[in-house]
Amino acid sequence: MHTMRAVRAHRRGGPEQLVDETAPRPQPRAGEVLVAVQAAAITPGELSWNATWTDRTGPGGRDRTPIIPAHELSGVVTTRGPGVTEPAPGEEVYGLIPFVRDGAAAEYVTVPADVLAAKPTTVDHVAAAAVPMPALTAWQALVGHASVRPGQHVLVHGAAGGVGSLAVQIAVSLGATVTATAAGRDRHFVTELGAAAVVDYATERFEDRVAAVDVVLDLVGGDMQDRSWGVLRPGGVLVSVAAPPDAERAAAHGVRAAFFVVEPDRAQLQTIAQLVEAGRLIPMVDRTVPLAGTRAAYTSLETEHRRGKVVIDVAAAASR
Repeated sequence: MHTMRAVRAHRRGGPEQLVDETAPRPQPRAGEVLVAVQAAAITPGELSWNATWTDRTGPGGRDRTPIIPAHELSGVVTTRGPGVTEPAPGEEVYGLIPFVRDGAAAEYVTVPADVLAAKPTTVDHVAAAAVPMPALTAWQALVGHASVRPGQHVLVHGAAGGVGSLAVQIAVSLGATVTATAAGRDRHFVTELGAAAVVDYATERFEDRVAAVDVVLDLVGGDMQDRSWGVLRPGGVLVSVAAPPDAERAAAHGVRAAFFVVEPDRAQLQTIAQLVEAGRLIPMVDRTVPLAGTRAAYTSLETEHRRGKVVIDVAAAASR
């Protein structure tokens, strides 16, 4: 067969542009592998990113519609392109697909071999698909940008979401004490992840609960970021993936600030897989949807409360 089932958008827009249809099955080029997708995770705002629709992250990219969304996957390698020696056909892999390529809301996807890592052996494909983007984001923030060390105090804003739920666990695994902000109904959930204290952002002010923290991980932006400067110790760091922090305000408070976009990284995924296999990092799946439910799932991301990731169970559709 030279075709596959896929969810695609033929023009820019939101979830209303997504259609479940038959599409050409891609073929791996040099440096790529073809992966039979078992599960794929979706991310809020993905359909608004310029990189989702063009062939480069910066300005001047060429339109590449029709596009396939969902850039986190877990699956099985079926074919290797020229020059690829690993992973081997039949190997179970997981990873974050570069955003300027088609994603994994399809039965098959081609992926650069060097961004894939062996799937954690202790979890299934659905759980593995929920890991790459949030875990890499948390790892790159806490290790790469904040250099979190044992004994430090980390404040995580938005701790019940896809990134936040893994960030709490990773910070704890690094030896930090974590204070988290979350909805009151998520207090027990976030505590179970390892947070030493949870602040209900709707009824409590985190400024009244914490002071002199070493690191703020901002997954929310807006007012939460603005109010975070005052709780950092001199020399502390605020890392955001929600909005670029104000460099002048950082300097005025004697702290460091960073903003970044997560990048695929095989070596980091290998380390993360070890944490999963050791039971120190538990993937958080809010719910699964079938491939046919992808459009509705993207719509719900903007309005529904979630704990962890929404995952497309692609293998369930393929088995029918």
